[in-house]
Parts: sequence; C-alpha cells; structure tokens
Amino acid sequence: MYQIEKMDSSLYLNALVEGNSRIISKIYSTNFSQVKRFILQNKGGVVDAEDVFQKALLQIAVRHKKEGIAIKSSFDAYLFTVCKNLWRRELNSKKNRVTNQEVIELVSEAKENANALVEQKRHELFLEKLNMVSDNCKKILSLFFAKVPYAEIVESTEYNSETVVRQRVFKCKKKLTDLIRGDKRYLSLQEL
Repeated sequence: MYQIEKMDSSLYLNALVEGNSRIISKIYSTNFSQVKRFILQNKGGVVDAEDVFQKALLQIAVRHKKEGIAIKSSFDAYLFTVCKNLWRRELNSKKNRVTNQEVIELVSEAKENANALVEQKRHELFLEKLNMVSDNCKKILSLFFAKVPYAEIVESTEYNSETVVRQRVFKCKKKLTDLIRGDKRYLSLQEL
C-alpha cells in the first residue's frame, strides 16, 4: 500500500474540478470509510453512503469551480461535514414527507399542467445533454441511474474495481451537469 502524502486543500479542490483520477482515488481511500460508518450509524445503508459521498464530491467541485472556495480547515474535515449535512438533509426530508393517504392536496389544473410541462422540458434537456456525452459515459450513467450496484457495473464494463467505476460515474455526472448548466434553458427550468 502506498503512503498518501499530505496535500493542501486547493490541490484536492482542483483535482475534483479537473477530474484527476489519482487524487480522487486518494480522496476515496482516505475518507469514504468514515462517511460510510457515520451513515450506517445514522439509519442509512452502504448505497446511501456511496450516493452521499458522490453528491458531496460533486457539490464541492461545482462550488469550487463556480465560486473558488477556500477551505479553512482540512479538506478531509470539510468533506466529512458536507457529507454529514447532506445525509441529515436527506433524513429530514424523509421525516417530513406526509404518508397519510387521505390528505388531498388542492392544486389547480393549470398549475398542475404547468408543472408537468416544466418537468417534461427538464427531462428533454437531460436526455439531449446525455446524448452529448461519450458512449462510455452514457453506458455508465444509464447503469448508475438504473440503480445497478457498482459491483455489477464492474462486471459489465472494462473497469477493474468499484472505486474506478465510482470515479468514472463522478466524472460523467460532472460532465453531464456542466452541459446541462451551460445550456441557456437551464435557468428557466430550475425549481423555484
């Protein structure tokens, strides 16, 4: 096993934005087990931990690219805090969902149709941009969005480990996100 050298936060941030596989792999090997342990201890599973970790890395990369964030603490501590906040937000949203089937929300037909139209336009934009990424990314993302476990994705692709697949999913999601956000229609289709 190789020794992970100490790097400053800006190097990690730039590696996320640039998609540097070597450094992203180090981020995974250094931090994922702690995030997984936290989520398993707080009503979550391994898949939840993987999703939260991916979202956190993507969120940090996008924020750094957009705002050029500077981390005052260590990168590891910052990443763990982002993961904890994402998981707590997820738990809170699950807790606040109404499960009473007798509650009927009164929504005007016009508002419902407008929401359906916006949702359709979002879906069309998503599919259009998905078709712009490489064939490899399309395959990986299709499997990921279908919630195929990482182990099965490894078996059906040329990749040799789940870590490599996670990195590829991260890069492909980032590319897709950049394409969507770069489209002039994106702002008009955001949720208010």
